[in-house]
Amino acid sequence: MKKKPSLDKSGAQGVVTITEPSAPILLFDSGVGGLTVLAEMRKLLPQAPVVYVADTAALPYGEKTERQIATRVPALLGRLVERYRPRLVTIACNTASTIALAAAREALELPIVGTVPAIKPAAATTQTGVIGLLGTAATIRQAYVDNLEREFAADKLLLRHAAPALVQAAEAKLRGDPVDPAVFAAAAEGLRAQPGGEKIDVVVLACTHFPLLREELRAAFGPGVALIDGAAGIARRIAFLTQGQRFERDRPDTAVFTGENGTLERLLPALAGYGLERIEHL
Repeated sequence: MKKKPSLDKSGAQGVVTITEPSAPILLFDSGVGGLTVLAEMRKLLPQAPVVYVADTAALPYGEKTERQIATRVPALLGRLVERYRPRLVTIACNTASTIALAAAREALELPIVGTVPAIKPAAATTQTGVIGLLGTAATIRQAYVDNLEREFAADKLLLRHAAPALVQAAEAKLRGDPVDPAVFAAAAEGLRAQPGGEKIDVVVLACTHFPLLREELRAAFGPGVALIDGAAGIARRIAFLTQGQRFERDRPDTAVFTGENGTLERLLPALAGYGLERIEHL
Protein backbone atom coordinates (compact mmCIF):
# COMPACT_ATOMS: atom_id res chain seq x y z
CA MET A 1 0.00 0.00 0.00
CA LYS A 2 1.27 3.45 -0.90
CA LYS A 3 2.12 5.56 2.11
CA LYS A 4 0.01 8.69 2.48
CA PRO A 5 1.87 12.00 2.61
CA SER A 6 2.27 13.48 6.07
CA LEU A 7 0.65 16.85 6.77
CA ASP A 8 2.17 19.81 8.54
CA LYS A 9 -0.43 22.37 9.63
CA SER A 10 2.09 24.86 10.95
CA GLY A 11 2.27 26.68 7.62
CA ALA A 12 1.29 30.29 7.10
CA GLN A 13 -2.40 31.12 7.46
CA GLY A 14 -3.24 27.53 8.34
CA VAL A 15 -2.25 26.16 4.92
CA VAL A 16 -1.51 22.44 5.00
CA THR A 17 2.00 21.67 3.78
CA ILE A 18 2.76 18.27 2.31
CA THR A 19 6.12 17.06 3.62
CA GLU A 20 6.27 13.58 2.08
CA PRO A 21 9.07 13.76 -0.56
CA SER A 22 7.02 11.83 -3.13
CA ALA A 23 4.04 14.21 -2.90
CA PRO A 24 3.67 15.70 -6.40
CA ILE A 25 3.08 19.18 -7.69
CA LEU A 26 -0.28 19.11 -9.46
CA LEU A 27 -0.71 21.29 -12.54
CA PHE A 28 -4.26 21.74 -13.80
CA ASP A 29 -5.52 23.09 -17.12
CA SER A 30 -8.43 22.61 -19.48
CA GLY A 31 -6.07 21.01 -22.00
CA VAL A 32 -2.39 21.02 -22.95
CA GLY A 33 -1.72 24.73 -22.39
CA GLY A 34 -0.41 24.15 -18.89
CA LEU A 35 2.52 22.27 -20.39
CA THR A 36 4.07 25.70 -21.02
CA VAL A 37 4.08 26.23 -17.25
CA LEU A 38 5.43 22.74 -16.68
CA ALA A 39 8.34 23.45 -19.04
CA GLU A 40 9.35 26.52 -17.04
CA MET A 41 8.90 24.72 -13.72
CA ARG A 42 11.18 21.89 -14.85
CA LYS A 43 14.01 24.42 -15.27
CA LEU A 44 13.81 25.35 -11.58
CA LEU A 45 12.61 22.09 -10.03
CA PRO A 46 13.81 19.23 -12.24
CA GLN A 47 13.45 16.65 -9.48
CA ALA A 48 9.89 17.53 -8.48
CA PRO A 49 7.31 14.77 -9.05
CA VAL A 50 4.46 15.98 -11.24
CA VAL A 51 0.84 15.15 -11.94
CA TYR A 52 -0.46 17.09 -14.92
CA VAL A 53 -4.24 17.20 -15.32
CA ALA A 54 -6.06 18.16 -18.52
CA ASP A 55 -9.81 18.63 -18.10
CA THR A 56 -10.46 17.60 -21.68
CA ALA A 57 -14.04 16.60 -20.87
CA ALA A 58 -14.85 20.32 -20.51
CA LEU A 59 -12.44 21.82 -23.08
CA PRO A 60 -12.57 24.66 -24.06
CA TYR A 61 -13.09 26.65 -20.86
CA GLY A 62 -13.11 29.95 -22.73
CA GLU A 63 -16.54 29.23 -24.18
CA LYS A 64 -18.09 28.22 -20.83
CA THR A 65 -20.06 30.53 -18.54
CA GLU A 66 -18.56 31.88 -15.35
CA ARG A 67 -21.00 29.80 -13.33
CA GLN A 68 -20.02 26.58 -15.10
CA ILE A 69 -16.32 27.17 -14.43
CA ALA A 70 -16.80 28.42 -10.87
CA THR A 71 -18.77 25.26 -10.08
CA ARG A 72 -16.63 22.73 -11.93
CA VAL A 73 -13.07 23.73 -11.10
CA PRO A 74 -13.12 23.67 -7.26
CA ALA A 75 -15.12 20.42 -7.25
CA LEU A 76 -12.77 18.72 -9.70
CA LEU A 77 -9.68 19.95 -7.85
CA GLY A 78 -11.14 18.49 -4.66
CA ARG A 79 -11.35 15.06 -6.30
CA LEU A 80 -7.82 15.38 -7.66
CA VAL A 81 -6.36 16.40 -4.30
CA GLU A 82 -8.10 13.44 -2.66
CA ARG A 83 -6.69 11.07 -5.25
CA TYR A 84 -3.13 12.37 -5.75
CA ARG A 85 -2.37 14.11 -2.44
CA PRO A 86 -0.24 16.90 -3.95
CA ARG A 87 1.94 19.27 -1.95
CA LEU A 88 0.82 22.20 -4.11
CA VAL A 89 -1.73 22.86 -6.87
CA THR A 90 -1.15 25.18 -9.81
CA ILE A 91 -4.15 26.26 -11.85
CA ALA A 92 -2.23 26.67 -15.11
CA CYS A 93 -5.17 28.28 -16.88
CA ASN A 94 -5.97 31.98 -17.07
CA THR A 95 -9.70 31.44 -17.50
CA ALA A 96 -10.04 29.09 -14.52
CA SER A 97 -7.82 31.29 -12.36
CA THR A 98 -9.61 34.56 -13.04
CA ILE A 99 -12.95 32.93 -12.24
CA ALA A 100 -12.39 30.14 -9.71
CA LEU A 101 -9.06 30.72 -7.93
CA ALA A 102 -10.56 32.31 -4.81
CA ALA A 103 -13.18 29.57 -4.46
CA ALA A 104 -10.54 26.85 -4.88
CA ARG A 105 -8.37 28.41 -2.18
CA GLU A 106 -11.32 28.49 0.19
CA ALA A 107 -12.16 24.85 -0.50
CA LEU A 108 -8.68 23.28 -0.31
CA GLU A 109 -6.20 23.32 2.56
CA LEU A 110 -3.00 23.51 0.58
CA PRO A 111 -1.08 26.12 -1.41
CA ILE A 112 -2.69 27.02 -4.75
CA VAL A 113 -0.88 29.07 -7.39
CA GLY A 114 -3.00 30.78 -10.01
CA THR A 115 -2.30 32.14 -13.47
CA VAL A 116 -3.17 35.71 -14.39
CA PRO A 117 -2.50 37.77 -17.53
CA ALA A 118 1.02 39.26 -17.52
CA ILE A 119 -0.20 42.86 -17.72
CA LYS A 120 2.28 44.15 -15.14
CA PRO A 121 5.45 43.12 -17.04
CA ALA A 122 3.85 44.19 -20.32
CA ALA A 123 3.24 47.69 -18.92
CA ALA A 124 6.87 47.85 -17.83
CA THR A 125 8.06 46.74 -21.29
CA THR A 126 6.00 48.83 -23.71
CA GLN A 127 7.63 51.86 -25.30
CA THR A 128 4.58 53.07 -27.23
CA GLY A 129 2.13 52.72 -24.34
CA VAL A 130 -0.14 50.41 -26.33
CA ILE A 131 -0.50 46.79 -25.18
CA GLY A 132 -2.39 43.99 -26.89
CA LEU A 133 -3.97 41.15 -24.94
CA LEU A 134 -4.98 37.84 -26.52
CA GLY A 135 -7.09 35.50 -24.44
CA THR A 136 -10.25 33.45 -24.37
CA ALA A 137 -13.63 35.15 -24.43
CA ALA A 138 -14.15 34.27 -20.76
CA THR A 139 -10.79 35.68 -19.67
CA ILE A 140 -10.81 39.04 -21.43
CA ARG A 141 -14.19 40.06 -19.99
CA GLN A 142 -13.30 39.36 -16.34
CA ALA A 143 -13.25 42.07 -13.69
CA TYR A 144 -9.97 40.51 -12.58
CA VAL A 145 -8.41 41.73 -15.84
CA ASP A 146 -10.00 45.15 -15.36
CA ASN A 147 -8.36 45.35 -11.94
CA LEU A 148 -4.94 44.38 -13.32
CA GLU A 149 -5.30 47.06 -15.98
CA ARG A 150 -6.30 49.66 -13.40
CA GLU A 151 -3.43 48.74 -11.07
CA PHE A 152 -0.56 48.29 -13.52
CA ALA A 153 -1.54 49.89 -16.85
CA ALA A 154 -3.78 52.82 -15.99
CA ASP A 155 -1.64 55.14 -18.09
CA LYS A 156 -1.48 52.69 -21.03
CA LEU A 157 -3.92 51.66 -23.73
CA LEU A 158 -4.82 47.99 -23.29
CA LEU A 159 -6.56 46.43 -26.29
CA ARG A 160 -8.19 43.03 -25.81
CA HIS A 161 -9.16 40.39 -28.35
CA ALA A 162 -10.74 36.97 -27.85
CA ALA A 163 -8.93 34.35 -29.93
CA PRO A 164 -10.55 30.99 -29.13
CA ALA A 165 -9.29 29.48 -32.37
CA LEU A 166 -5.75 29.66 -30.97
CA VAL A 167 -6.69 27.13 -28.27
CA GLN A 168 -7.70 24.58 -30.90
CA ALA A 169 -4.60 25.48 -32.94
CA ALA A 170 -2.30 24.80 -29.97
CA GLU A 171 -3.96 21.48 -29.26
CA ALA A 172 -3.68 20.53 -32.94
CA LYS A 173 -0.03 21.57 -33.15
CA LEU A 174 0.89 19.38 -30.19
CA ARG A 175 -0.84 16.44 -31.86
CA GLY A 176 1.16 17.06 -35.03
CA ASP A 177 -1.88 18.15 -37.05
CA PRO A 178 -1.62 20.97 -39.63
CA VAL A 179 -2.89 24.41 -38.60
CA ASP A 180 -4.24 27.05 -41.01
CA PRO A 181 -1.94 30.13 -40.91
CA ALA A 182 -5.03 32.30 -41.29
CA VAL A 183 -5.78 31.62 -37.61
CA PHE A 184 -2.70 33.56 -36.54
CA ALA A 185 -3.26 36.37 -39.02
CA ALA A 186 -6.82 36.78 -37.70
CA ALA A 187 -5.59 36.99 -34.10
CA ALA A 188 -3.10 39.71 -34.99
CA GLU A 189 -5.66 41.61 -37.06
CA GLY A 190 -8.18 41.44 -34.21
CA LEU A 191 -5.84 43.62 -32.15
CA ARG A 192 -4.35 45.75 -34.90
CA ALA A 193 -7.77 46.73 -36.31
CA GLN A 194 -8.79 48.42 -33.06
CA PRO A 195 -8.19 52.17 -32.64
CA GLY A 196 -4.54 52.59 -31.64
CA GLY A 197 -3.75 49.00 -32.57
CA GLU A 198 -1.09 49.99 -35.09
CA LYS A 199 1.07 51.16 -32.15
CA ILE A 200 1.05 47.84 -30.27
CA ASP A 201 4.58 46.83 -29.34
CA VAL A 202 3.78 44.25 -26.63
CA VAL A 203 1.21 41.45 -26.71
CA VAL A 204 0.18 39.57 -23.57
CA LEU A 205 -0.53 35.89 -24.24
CA ALA A 206 -3.31 35.54 -21.67
CA CYS A 207 -3.91 31.83 -22.20
CA THR A 208 -1.36 29.15 -21.33
CA HIS A 209 -2.07 27.48 -24.69
CA PHE A 210 -0.82 30.47 -26.66
CA PRO A 211 2.95 30.24 -25.91
CA LEU A 212 2.86 26.90 -27.72
CA LEU A 213 2.24 29.05 -30.81
CA ARG A 214 4.92 31.65 -30.11
CA GLU A 215 6.74 31.13 -33.41
CA GLU A 216 3.56 31.43 -35.47
CA LEU A 217 2.30 34.48 -33.56
CA ARG A 218 5.67 36.20 -33.79
CA ALA A 219 5.50 35.82 -37.57
CA ALA A 220 1.92 37.13 -37.65
CA PHE A 221 2.70 40.27 -35.61
CA GLY A 222 6.04 40.89 -37.28
CA PRO A 223 9.22 42.41 -35.87
CA GLY A 224 9.06 44.98 -33.11
CA VAL A 225 6.30 43.28 -31.13
CA ALA A 226 7.24 41.44 -27.92
CA LEU A 227 5.17 38.46 -26.78
CA ILE A 228 4.85 38.11 -23.00
CA ASP A 229 3.33 35.31 -20.92
CA GLY A 230 3.36 34.44 -17.24
CA ALA A 231 4.79 30.90 -17.27
CA ALA A 232 8.24 31.80 -15.92
CA GLY A 233 6.72 33.88 -13.13
CA ILE A 234 4.41 31.04 -12.13
CA ALA A 235 7.38 28.67 -12.03
CA ARG A 236 9.26 31.06 -9.75
CA ARG A 237 6.26 31.22 -7.42
CA ILE A 238 6.06 27.42 -7.25
CA ALA A 239 9.78 27.23 -6.48
CA PHE A 240 9.41 29.86 -3.75
CA LEU A 241 6.52 28.06 -2.06
CA THR A 242 8.34 24.72 -2.11
CA GLN A 243 11.81 25.96 -1.15
CA GLY A 244 13.52 23.71 1.36
CA GLN A 245 11.25 20.76 0.56
CA ARG A 246 12.59 17.38 -0.47
CA PHE A 247 11.55 15.80 -3.78
CA GLU A 248 11.56 12.10 -4.55
CA ARG A 249 9.81 10.25 -7.37
CA ASP A 250 8.25 6.91 -6.48
CA ARG A 251 6.57 6.53 -9.90
CA PRO A 252 6.74 8.14 -13.36
CA ASP A 253 5.32 11.61 -13.77
CA THR A 254 1.69 11.33 -14.82
CA ALA A 255 -0.71 13.01 -17.24
CA VAL A 256 -4.38 12.69 -16.29
CA PHE A 257 -7.26 13.28 -18.70
CA THR A 258 -10.92 13.72 -17.75
CA GLY A 259 -12.21 12.89 -21.22
CA GLU A 260 -11.25 10.92 -24.31
CA ASN A 261 -11.79 12.50 -27.71
CA GLY A 262 -9.97 9.95 -29.84
CA THR A 263 -6.80 12.02 -30.32
CA LEU A 264 -4.88 11.06 -27.17
CA GLU A 265 -2.65 8.61 -29.03
CA ARG A 266 -1.26 11.44 -31.13
CA LEU A 267 -0.45 13.45 -27.99
CA LEU A 268 1.70 10.75 -26.42
CA PRO A 269 5.02 11.75 -28.07
CA ALA A 270 4.57 15.37 -27.03
CA LEU A 271 3.66 14.39 -23.47
CA ALA A 272 6.76 12.22 -23.25
CA GLY A 273 8.79 15.22 -24.37
CA TYR A 274 7.56 17.02 -21.27
CA GLY A 275 8.53 14.06 -19.07
CA LEU A 276 4.98 12.72 -18.67
CA GLU A 277 5.44 8.99 -19.16
CA ARG A 278 2.30 7.62 -17.50
CA ILE A 279 -1.29 8.26 -18.68
CA GLU A 280 -4.40 7.98 -16.51
CA HIS A 281 -8.08 8.82 -16.92
CA LEU A 282 -10.26 10.34 -14.23
